[in-house]
Amino acid sequence: MQRTNRTFFTYRTPRGKITLESDGQALTRVVFGQQVLNGTEKPTDLTNLAATQLQEYFAGKRSTFSVPLNPEGTPFQKLVWEALLTIPYGQTRTYKQIAEQIGHPQSFRAVGGANNKNPLPIFIPCHRVIGTDGSLTGYASGTKTKAGLLDLERDKGSHQMSH
Repeated sequence: MQRTNRTFFTYRTPRGKITLESDGQALTRVVFGQQVLNGTEKPTDLTNLAATQLQEYFAGKRSTFSVPLNPEGTPFQKLVWEALLTIPYGQTRTYKQIAEQIGHPQSFRAVGGANNKNPLPIFIPCHRVIGTDGSLTGYASGTKTKAGLLDLERDKGSHQMSH
């Protein structure tokens, strides 16, 4: 498959720089910090839209995203990521609840592994998955980032959100 439409661009956000990658049709990767990803380094309408929606999210003005997503992963990982998209803004689920939701109740460790490999953090809200004991475990970008995103959603979730 040709990947000539791949682009990436780094945007400034209130949470620091975030690099977005696109395949020309959908967002394929989100990385905290400034990084060189696949394709040509240039902003596109799609990455600009994604960056705008991220800014609105960080400002507490957006609780859902409308950018098309195309994460690359195994069928199991994609099943987990689809389940993560059902977790409402400002709420959390445990790894066990996600495992049960996808019909693999004993696979909570594998759910954790898929969560950790999520290529589209924030857009696919892996930060909303917590340990059964309520602990902020297993966030690829660190528990401080995870706690910050959950705090943002809890603070803004108490107000009426526009979509």
